[in-house]
Amino acid sequence: QVQLVESGGDLVQAGESLRLSCAASGTIFIINAMGWYRQAPGKQRELVATITRSGNTNYADSVKGRFTISRDNAKNTVYLQMNSLKPEDTAVYLCNAEIRVRYYSDREDYWGQGTQVTVSS
Repeated sequence: QVQLVESGGDLVQAGESLRLSCAASGTIFIINAMGWYRQAPGKQRELVATITRSGNTNYADSVKGRFTISRDNAKNTVYLQMNSLKPEDTAVYLCNAEIRVRYYSDREDYWGQGTQVTVSS
């Protein structure tokens, strides 16, 4: 089975930085797109950033210029560098990956359990 495990969430002050990591493990043939989403209390889950296997990235307008997504294909890991954090960035951050477990398998979406990021003002 496939597991995605996030780490790096913490309580920080506004203006500080954090780096999130998400490692995929288990039976994996190939990982296509990977991404980070977030969900604040009482709000819908929203896209933060995505990255293709070849490194093409996409960001939500609210994080452009502050967050950077990257990945290490050899380690099946995606990162999110978050700078100049704001209180409105407070949320549970969830990792997502499109994975084929076998060469003949269809792509499936997998999600991590999430890591809490809290930014105080």
